[in-house]
Amino acid sequence: MSKTGQKMLDEALQLGVSERAELAAELIASLDGQPDEGAEAAWAAEIERRAARVRSGEDTGRPWPEARDAAKNGLGEH
Repeated sequence: MSKTGQKMLDEALQLGVSERAELAAELIASLDGQPDEGAEAAWAAEIERRAARVRSGEDTGRPWPEARDAAKNGLGEH
């Protein structure tokens, strides 16, 4: 890390917990580059589509233990 970076880190570590968390979130977000213009609208549409399926009874979901185990297995965690 450069001297400038180290100085900034030292100063950031003097901030309160919530300020450090906000700073960290902003720094991480800056690594992603420009957001995809249609991503937020696409996610909103997908959430609405899924919610409509649940409200209509078309999709009843599954119990948390089953969903959790499927997620763990999908991540290779056994």
